[in-house]
Amino acid sequence: MKNLDLNVLRAFFVVARERSFTRAAAQLGVSQSALSHSMRGLEERIGLRLLTRTTRGVSPTEAGERLLSNVGPYYDGISAELESLSALREKPAGLIRISAHDHASDTVLWPKLKDVLRSYPDVSVEININYGMVDIVAERFDAGVRNGDLIAQDMIAVRISPDFKMAVVGSPEYLRSNGRPVSPHDLAAHNCINLRLPTHGGLYAWEFARKREALHVNVHGQFIFNTTSQMLDAAIEGFGLAYVPYDLATPHLAEGRLSSVLEEWCPTVPGYHLYYASRRQTSPAFALIVDALRYVSPASSR
Repeated sequence: MKNLDLNVLRAFFVVARERSFTRAAAQLGVSQSALSHSMRGLEERIGLRLLTRTTRGVSPTEAGERLLSNVGPYYDGISAELESLSALREKPAGLIRISAHDHASDTVLWPKLKDVLRSYPDVSVEININYGMVDIVAERFDAGVRNGDLIAQDMIAVRISPDFKMAVVGSPEYLRSNGRPVSPHDLAAHNCINLRLPTHGGLYAWEFARKREALHVNVHGQFIFNTTSQMLDAAIEGFGLAYVPYDLATPHLAEGRLSSVLEEWCPTVPGYHLYYASRRQTSPAFALIVDALRYVSPASSR
């Protein structure tokens, strides 16, 4: 059918979905009489009745339902693409709020975003350090960062780091005085530096795996912290063993300030992912941040 006015078609979809000329007219910003006239014109053009009008409201006929079901999604897709193209004309600006662990912030967010923000002075990023399972929608965050296995299935997730290995570390002085554990079960006899999780106020159970055996060990010690960097500092000072990402401990291992134990038991965990609630994210600033953080494996970049 030639020269069909897409605005009239859009008006039909709104009326059919709202099942009300009053609500549809308010949404479209037109009068009810003008909208009713447009719908009659569309029906005459197609040669079929598309809407059943009663004193209670309006509903699609069989032909109207078919048009809504089969053509409506295509129209929605076209509209979404046109919106995304128009966003390209906009200059990235505004505040992007992200909830993340301190390790993710230090090793991924800060290194990748500092140069981006120099190039886009109108974009601001707020990073909120939190180990809890934050409801990013309720807390009004644009996105969160967590390990890939901890993200709800209804969220969109973008990988921003490779998988990484965990480590149990302690100072050489502590290990000389207290011995080196050879099994996770030996940790019961050691002073371990704990991490408090805000969710339910619990302490993080250290995770271990070897071959087909997996263990979660509840440890005890003098210090409990709520960030990884504090745990690492306490381990360097000789207050006990800490369970931290291996890359965080690497420079201290190289300088002899820390030693690693239980290496064969320490697992590799899924890398960090940026997650958010909707694919219809129209902010150019948010798209800029997602692209800047997206992880590209060395193999795929060659």
